[in-house]
Amino acid sequence: MGALVRAATPPEAARPGSRPGTNLAALRAFAYTIPTDLPEADGTFAWDSTTLVLVEVEAGGETGTGYTYTTEAAVPLITGALWRAIRSWDPMDAPGAWRAMNVAVRNVGRDGIAANAISAVDTALWDLKARLLDQPLALLFGRYRDAVPIYGSGGFTTYTHKQLSDQLAGWVERDGCAWVKMKIGTHPEEDRERVRIAKDAIGERALFVDANGAYRTKQALEFAEIFAREADIRWFEEPVSSDDLAGLRFIRRHAPAGIEVAAGEYGYDTDYFRIMLSSGAVDVQQADVTRCGGYTGFLQAAALCEAHHIDLSGHCAPSLHLPVACAAPRFRHLEWFHDHVRIEHMLFEGAPRPKDGMIRPDLSRPGHGLEFKFKDAERFRVA
Repeated sequence: MGALVRAATPPEAARPGSRPGTNLAALRAFAYTIPTDLPEADGTFAWDSTTLVLVEVEAGGETGTGYTYTTEAAVPLITGALWRAIRSWDPMDAPGAWRAMNVAVRNVGRDGIAANAISAVDTALWDLKARLLDQPLALLFGRYRDAVPIYGSGGFTTYTHKQLSDQLAGWVERDGCAWVKMKIGTHPEEDRERVRIAKDAIGERALFVDANGAYRTKQALEFAEIFAREADIRWFEEPVSSDDLAGLRFIRRHAPAGIEVAAGEYGYDTDYFRIMLSSGAVDVQQADVTRCGGYTGFLQAAALCEAHHIDLSGHCAPSLHLPVACAAPRFRHLEWFHDHVRIEHMLFEGAPRPKDGMIRPDLSRPGHGLEFKFKDAERFRVA
């Protein structure tokens, strides 16, 4: 078993304003490290496994599930400081619990592991609320759309040319994706050829590139011009570090008109998105529900994008993003990231399957519709 904590707060000591007998009853957290199917790398990092941290919260005879992709070090933070902050909470009040958790980590540091941990608990709380109401989360949030476009994402720099071509072509031919994305930047001298091979594999479909901040500003601009001319690239993600807002803005202003600059996957709080949007650094804002504070934080990012007239794109974890992606007003598409898609189909019943480049929430299932396969996951458990 992972870490389990139960509420010990008597009803009379519940948070002011909460309904009698409705407090959260228990929280559990687990960590699982799953090896990749092949070595994976991007322009600035390499990995051979991915760790998923799972959270369950209980109230009223129902269990809500949330998760994040981070280190197992998040587990004691979840079962310690975060649980102490919300154990007297009404399960119908996820935004209030989100605020309490953010306050609880002020002196720990909100970005990074703490934000990932909050994201896992927040998504579990929203799932619990929907299950208590016997409603799918997509309807509880409200929908601007009933299906979400996806783009295939992988094309790691560790792949052979054949592996690269086969993966990208598969997303087009099997899943109907209109766009696919590959990694670049590990060996810049090889990127021109790799991009040409990738474009040949997908024909008229659009090719995206992601440097993960590997290039220098002028170097990125040079590649943008080459990629646009030779492969009709329309999306350049993190051509320079996402911390370099001036560099992103420079590339956005000087790159060929058909190329959109995207960044934002490392946003852990609302201020991050406000600053990036206000700086004029991106054509498309990215956000990750497993990092930005869960569904509560993602909806805040979506509101900022609406106010700035900039589209939002969801980063990774497609199964968890799906219901809130339906609720974001200016939502462009969702990343169908190879590593996470593989894990979510392996370990969650109810993970969506693409059709014609789209995924749809299952409105016959309450909450986000996902059920964790504990027996299948046990061999990967590390906490």
